[in-house]
Amino acid sequence: MSRYAIGLDYGTNSCRSLLVDLDTGEELGSVVFPYPSGELGILTDPSDPNVARQNPQDYVEGLETIIRGALDEASGKREGFDPAEVIGIGIDTTGSTIIPVDEDGTPLAMKPEFSDNLNAHVWLWKDHTAHDEAAKITETASRERPQYLAKCGGIYSSEWWWSKIWRCKNTDPEVFAAAHSWVEHCDWLPALITGTDKPEATGRSICAAGHKAMYCEEWGGLPDREFLSLLAPELADLRDRLYEKAVPSDQKAGGLTAEWAERLGLKEGTAVAIGAFDAHMGAVGAGVKAGTLVKILGTSTCDITVLPNDADLEDVPGVCGVVDGSVLPGHYGIEAGQSAVGDIFLWFVNNLVPDSYGATQDEKFVEMEKRLAPLKPGETGLLSLDWNNGNRTVLVDVRLTGLLLGQTLHTEAHEIYRALIEATAFGALTIINRMEEHGVKINEVVNTGGLAVKNSTLMQIYADILGRPLKVAASDQTCAMGAAIFGAVSSGEVKLEEIQANVCRMRDVTYTPIPSNQAVYAEIYSLYKTMHDAFGTAGFEGQLDQVMKELISIRQRARA
Repeated sequence: MSRYAIGLDYGTNSCRSLLVDLDTGEELGSVVFPYPSGELGILTDPSDPNVARQNPQDYVEGLETIIRGALDEASGKREGFDPAEVIGIGIDTTGSTIIPVDEDGTPLAMKPEFSDNLNAHVWLWKDHTAHDEAAKITETASRERPQYLAKCGGIYSSEWWWSKIWRCKNTDPEVFAAAHSWVEHCDWLPALITGTDKPEATGRSICAAGHKAMYCEEWGGLPDREFLSLLAPELADLRDRLYEKAVPSDQKAGGLTAEWAERLGLKEGTAVAIGAFDAHMGAVGAGVKAGTLVKILGTSTCDITVLPNDADLEDVPGVCGVVDGSVLPGHYGIEAGQSAVGDIFLWFVNNLVPDSYGATQDEKFVEMEKRLAPLKPGETGLLSLDWNNGNRTVLVDVRLTGLLLGQTLHTEAHEIYRALIEATAFGALTIINRMEEHGVKINEVVNTGGLAVKNSTLMQIYADILGRPLKVAASDQTCAMGAAIFGAVSSGEVKLEEIQANVCRMRDVTYTPIPSNQAVYAEIYSLYKTMHDAFGTAGFEGQLDQVMKELISIRQRARA
């Protein structure tokens, strides 16, 4: 008898499924459903570029499409395939992506009276409208509950749970009052298909709670009522309608209801795991372990590593949290990331790259890589900061912006593209350095996502700047793979270590740092760090007058 699991990966613009054979690792079915609402699935407000919302109905419509599609593909690939042999379903989502719901767990946006109100829709992870609220949470917690901030990097983000809920209360009291509770996307979907109607009974993810909602068992779970009342009395009242306990994704949220089993073509009672965020499950799907940083390279990046929870681990300032059990059971999960990587490249090619590089977006990217590949480190004379969508780690400041330094009348588009790649790699190195400064050793980097597969030049630049071997996960769907792993484990029929050993594999190529390139990039990184600190930190005392001239000197040596 075969054993299968399905992983569902709900991303920013689409959702996808992955049906995997748990014994062989073979991927038998995968279907993508682009969200139909808004622009590329995102609901925006022309008057405020910080608004990013989603329609919860898109999640429901996609669910049936991607699961039935994966089952059909599996039936076509394997004779005798039986959907009844799917033992578990796991779900990952973006986060913190939160949903205001009524007493029955119904999203307010699905009710006629709120269907046209953006504030009643899903508040997507990349919604940055709550930057003022985030700053006030940081200020208050620094004064009253510093331990709350210590576990989430020292600064509370506008992308996170409490900031967004408080923002809703401040800007749309009607929606806030109508919301009996709030639920993370990764918690709402498992509840939906297991028939858990009441928000108070919904299984809550330790991944979401610990990294975004200041949840920690050390202080009894969520922030206490007294602290929340210092922000707003209404938040203290809301606490009683949220949850007391959050658990890891190896736990079962429930079994598939008869209705959803029929709609999806699966067996009633099929195990559904507690949900989690995409990057955390992606790390599991990429075989994360102590000493390995899993880097999910996409429109933004998320960096995940783990450390056994019996290790002596100090708090790491500027990261997105240190949470026991958020990635692997029995391990601290450590999350960091960059707010824009692929998005920076897309912005550049869509707005600034001339048609002489190609007629289409893809043609321009191919031509730019062709032209930049022969360039030596430092040959462009350019230096960029990777803050086009703010800084997630280690500065945690959404109001920082991008910068390009060193351009002349001779600068060409592919040279700028290389500088942007290098900037994102320098940002990644800054994250690794911060982790190692606080006792989290990183020996290797495992990459996932389209950029890791499609752009070998980018990967070599990253290896040279990070100074560590870079591997690439074999699966194109590591987030969905991790979700499938947890779906299977939640059934109680398999062990996590066993399934990871079966399905988590690397591609043949490993990108190894080139020492001569490393040496040049070390010089440029020192200049990057100067600009990073000058524009991103208070009280900078360095000098900027030599940065341009040092870039010119490095360029001259590279071209000699």
